[in-house]
Amino acid sequence: MQYIIETKRLGLRELQQEDFGALCTFLQDIQVMYAWEYAFSDEQVHGFITNQQKRYQADGFGYYAAVEKVSGKVIGCMGPLMEQIDGEKFYGIGYILGKEAWGKGYATEAGEASIQYLFENYPAEKVIAEIRPENKASVRVAERLGMKKESQFIKMVNGKQMPHAIYARYAKQ
Repeated sequence: MQYIIETKRLGLRELQQEDFGALCTFLQDIQVMYAWEYAFSDEQVHGFITNQQKRYQADGFGYYAAVEKVSGKVIGCMGPLMEQIDGEKFYGIGYILGKEAWGKGYATEAGEASIQYLFENYPAEKVIAEIRPENKASVRVAERLGMKKESQFIKMVNGKQMPHAIYARYAKQ
């Protein structure tokens, strides 16, 4: 399988149902998913993969499997995303990493590559990241990527109101 986005240490490729087991290791880990406030069920992991495949068709991108080149292991899901906030669409990035990959700079590495991918291949003037304010690790990644907090909004997740901050980086900074 070819990589859509490649960095020095990572390859980002489309998710496949065969990635189910690898995704379960982090999407079903409440320590990883604490900002979402729930870990995924098996059915939700399958649904996540299917939803990303639909995003690839509709938007041209979505969460990709993040493959560590040295080991060939899927260590997370990262990539460019089309975000919708209050009915308006925005180019964005997302990153979910398994615990064994934390603290190694992978989210920053893939985040930078995803931002550049959007600036170079799409009419993106601005790229955002939606982050729960208490998710300090994700805030630090956004800041390392040169993103600045612009605003906040309430996102409905599983019928619950969850405050999210919007961090943004502009093409011409």
